Parts: sequence; C-alpha cells; structure tokens
Amino acid sequence: MTSDRLRFALLAPAAVLTLSACGINSVPTAEENAKAKWADVQAAYQRRADLIPNLQAVVKGAAESEKTILTDVIEARAKATSIQVSANDLTDPAKVAQFQQAQAQLGGTLSRLLANVEAYPELKSQANFTTFMSQIEGTENRINIAIRDYNGAVQSYNTTIRTFPDMIGAKIIHGAKPMVPFEAKAGADQAPTVDFSKG
Repeated sequence: MTSDRLRFALLAPAAVLTLSACGINSVPTAEENAKAKWADVQAAYQRRADLIPNLQAVVKGAAESEKTILTDVIEARAKATSIQVSANDLTDPAKVAQFQQAQAQLGGTLSRLLANVEAYPELKSQANFTTFMSQIEGTENRINIAIRDYNGAVQSYNTTIRTFPDMIGAKIIHGAKPMVPFEAKAGADQAPTVDFSKG
C-alpha cells in the first residue's frame, strides 16, 4: 500500500508537469507563425495592387478597345484593396472568403486585360510594358509562394491545436480556434480561354 502511494506521489507531479506544458508555447508559436505568413500574403497582394496604376498609364493610350477591361481592373483593384482581413480574422471563414473573392476578381480582370493586350504589337514593344509584365509575373509568383507558405503554417497550427497533448492547452488556456486556409478559386484547375481577336 505504501509503495503504491509512493509511486503515485512520484508519478503525479511528473504527470502534472507534463500536462501543464501542453500547448503553452507550441500553440502561440504556431499561431504567430501563421499570422506572419498571412502578412506575407497581404504584402504580395498589395504589391500587385500598387502595380495597377502603372498598368493603367502604359495601356491607356495604346488600345482604345481595352478601356472597358481597364476600367474593370481599376474597379476590381479598388474593391480588393478595400477588403482587409486582420490576423485576428483568420478564424472567420466568411471574412477570409470575402478577401479571397475580391483578390480572385482582381486577378481575373488583370489576366483578361493582359491577355487581350498581347494582341497589340506596338504596346508589347514598349520597354515600359515589358518591364511591367515582368513585374506582374514576379508578383504573381510571390503571391503563390506566400499563399503556399500561409497554408502550410495554418495546417501546422490547426494540427497543433487538434492533437494531444497540445489540444489540452489550446482549449483550456488559449481558447484556440482553427484558422482558415486560403483556397483556390473555383475553376482554377481550368486553363483560361484567351481571345486574340479585336472584334
């Protein structure tokens, strides 16, 4: 009887110590990493939005028939930059979806304009346009990398708060909620149709 009490007396503090550290550091660390990756996503999208005025200046006089698409790009940029998702909103699927939809709309109109502009050799030959195209391509790559890194961090965080023993601290101490990953827009697996006719 005394050996059982002694064993319990020795094991109880070790068990309490082990469980007391559950998620204390790992949950906030994973959360802060995901939030930092979200800031990278926002910075990449902001870089793209900042390039739009340059596009407007380069394309404006070159193709009269593209004014409607250019207007669509400018309006989509205004909408995309008006929707902000803070790090604290990353657990709200509706807010993340609204941000994703606005960014997808801007990306779609920008792609449509750039595809149609390809039909204008005089514009393609301008050094400013070539430089701008290179910057847009680089920015789109940055966006894709930032989204991939963010989704990896969200997966790590969500796994941390759902697995033992960290889930104990996640629920009891931190009140942690799963974060929303950035998802591909519907139809992203389909190649866009490009029409080079000038009507």
